[in-house]
Amino acid sequence: MRRPIAVVLVLLAGCASPPRPEPQAPMARAAHDAAVPVQQSSVAPPTASGDMIFDAWASEFQGRALQAGIDPAVLAREMRGLTPDPRVASLDTRQPEFSKPLSEYIKGVVTADRQAIGLRHRASLPAWDAIEQRYGVPRDILLGVWALESGFGSIQGSYDTLRSLATLAAQGRRRAWAEGEMIAVLRIIQSGEHPRERLRGSWAGAMGQTQFIPTTFLATAVDQDGDGRRDIWGSNADSLGSAANLLAKAGWVRGQSWAREVVAPPGFDFSVTEGPRLTPAEWAAQGVRRADGQPWSAADADAQAQLVAPAGAAGPLFLLFPNHFALRQYNNSVAYALGVGLLADRFSGAAPLVRPWPVETPLPLIDRMTAQRALNALGFDAGQADGVVGMGTRKALRAWQKARGLTADGYLSPEMVRRLRSEADAAGAV
Repeated sequence: MRRPIAVVLVLLAGCASPPRPEPQAPMARAAHDAAVPVQQSSVAPPTASGDMIFDAWASEFQGRALQAGIDPAVLAREMRGLTPDPRVASLDTRQPEFSKPLSEYIKGVVTADRQAIGLRHRASLPAWDAIEQRYGVPRDILLGVWALESGFGSIQGSYDTLRSLATLAAQGRRRAWAEGEMIAVLRIIQSGEHPRERLRGSWAGAMGQTQFIPTTFLATAVDQDGDGRRDIWGSNADSLGSAANLLAKAGWVRGQSWAREVVAPPGFDFSVTEGPRLTPAEWAAQGVRRADGQPWSAADADAQAQLVAPAGAAGPLFLLFPNHFALRQYNNSVAYALGVGLLADRFSGAAPLVRPWPVETPLPLIDRMTAQRALNALGFDAGQADGVVGMGTRKALRAWQKARGLTADGYLSPEMVRRLRSEADAAGAV
């Protein structure tokens, strides 16, 4: 489904995640990457676009599409006159100078306006009972997904999905994935379920109210309203039923929480964050308890949960249950899953967090890259110094913090950047 139309955020706080990848595994590498002979095609080359790289790719792609079972007439019609979209090319290579702190992202997600709109939909849609009974996903979670993906259906994107994916494929950075999604688009058109002009969405190929990528549409979309077609653009029921089906397939557990806010005792070893998955009782043995003081439900008490400190030790802490990770099958971002879950909690009438989000300082790209280079130079493997503060960087930072007697929460603050730069400079490591 992928991606919300909102700009994807590279979050640097403790559990921040890299830019949103596609929520399902990319299709197997295309035939040309595996050196499989390409079937000769009788389809005429598409009209020249004036872009030599794009035209060369388009001519090659036709044979791979035919091998995948696309009808030659459909392929010829849809490829004719196809040109790259320069807006897509620009957006795909954009690297933000500053990363938005997770706390700022969450505050922008859980707003009074969004809560009011969500509560109106919560009370008015007749399909809720049937969706919950069939898939086991609460309506409040689905409202959270709907809100973040498309503003409750109001912001779906107007890009031609086939053209967007062709642009991405021709650029080459994500060719195998983009070609697989293009073939899925052509299959949708070929089936007669939807014409190309209906297949509109975000610049990255995500479509409709649910922001499904085409392969996800084919595998997961449902006809919830029973009108004979799966319409994630115009049907609220189909959109929400499809989102519920995706989460159910991702392992959503009926009756279990998605996460709970917790508190840790003084002197707690934060190096265990983003680490083991333990039962609430096992976490309690280390002093970790629910922030609201309430007992655990039977479903939660038996579950394995992971502790995270997404804004560092000074911010709210959470135990993440399996349903959190089901949400990340929709969008593999801790920030996204927290945003959906916390918004869902507000729809259900839950109280605000006990510990407020701290004020965080956005880090420029050069500081994030500097910290990664320093960690690598000091012997703590942070991976490629690309400015994306993901799991590898946080793991390396926690190890360095612990070795230096600091709070090992993996949170990259301006002070941590300064310390890392100073130590690396003093050691002559960078």
